[in-house]
Amino acid sequence: MESNLHFSKVSEHLDIIPSPCYVMEEELLRRNLELIRSVKERAGVEIILAFKSFAMWKSFPIFREYIHFTTASSPYEARLAFEEFGSKAHTYSPAYTEEDFSEILRCSNHITFNSFSQYERFYPQVKAYAEPISCGIRVNPEYSEVEVELYNPCAPGTRFGVTADLLPEQLPEGIEGFHCHCHCESSSYELEHTLQHLEEKFSRWFPQLKWLNLGGGHLMTREDYDVEHLVRLLQGLQARYPHLHLILEPGSAFTWQTGPLVSRVVDIVESRGIRTAILDVSFTCHMPDCLEMPYQPKVRGAETLPDEAVKHAKPNDPIYRLGGNSCLSGDYMGAWRFDHFLQVGEPVIFEDMIHYTMVKTNMFNGIQHPGIALLRADGTLDVYKRFTYEDYKNRMS
Repeated sequence: MESNLHFSKVSEHLDIIPSPCYVMEEELLRRNLELIRSVKERAGVEIILAFKSFAMWKSFPIFREYIHFTTASSPYEARLAFEEFGSKAHTYSPAYTEEDFSEILRCSNHITFNSFSQYERFYPQVKAYAEPISCGIRVNPEYSEVEVELYNPCAPGTRFGVTADLLPEQLPEGIEGFHCHCHCESSSYELEHTLQHLEEKFSRWFPQLKWLNLGGGHLMTREDYDVEHLVRLLQGLQARYPHLHLILEPGSAFTWQTGPLVSRVVDIVESRGIRTAILDVSFTCHMPDCLEMPYQPKVRGAETLPDEAVKHAKPNDPIYRLGGNSCLSGDYMGAWRFDHFLQVGEPVIFEDMIHYTMVKTNMFNGIQHPGIALLRADGTLDVYKRFTYEDYKNRMS
């Protein structure tokens, strides 16, 4: 699949886009959804949307044309699935609480427990519930190729899942599925390696199961992803265990490269030869993954350079560090080379800011939140949300 960035039309409509604003493009979203539906149909699996990556609920009518279910990890996400997506959630949480579990029951059709102690505590409520709910247990294959430990659910000492040595020969009453998640923006070849470990450790329990959830992190809409290999892998797994309903719950794949964060330059400052363009957005508030992961996002029309380049820029070289507008000293990244010297008021467009970024934003320092909008295929803009002082005030009350 060719990179969605080649097809973006945001630059053509900057005159109608408020700043700052997250702008998802309908055409790019549909390209991803069509590919995901194709994988689902050819492989004979269920692919569901993980809200932890994307929860812009006003766009759900588009998603419902392609998929039927979503995955939740909290009562709020489960409620969003039930009330706004229109179907009950596949819910997993590291730990449910007595206060929240009644809402989880109301809004879920699948519930996965992270431990047997959680199962023993809450399964009686599931069993007594008026409607059938399929339960599962999260398993830990003790294998992952995720290099950043912050995102590695199988790191030593992880709090996620049950290892094979802790499973009884006969699974407890009501456990109908295994949930396994150990990927992050991973390839189909990493999934192939994971399946080898998963089957080696856990396949002896598969005859007792009805479903197998392979979690998220399957970045099938990335340009270099081997989609055909993924389909063959899933078809092979289904052939080996035809009684199992296979489920994937990617997050990023759905909204990968579907839209940018549009910002504008509000000032240019220079200190000790380092030139910084201060924007009307913040890395710590609006792009926290850039500081957590960390990674340097692509900026439209600019060349990404090593951080050190900003310290050695020549006076006639338009190299900039980009700075956020919060009071956090480290609210900046750099460097980028532009093809001209930046001016106050001109747009700076951060690519691929729809997955994970929007759901992680915060209101530190009372910084104004970017708006949220959908650029329709016909070039019209639906502004779903403009944040105001009242949003900040109500959050702090």
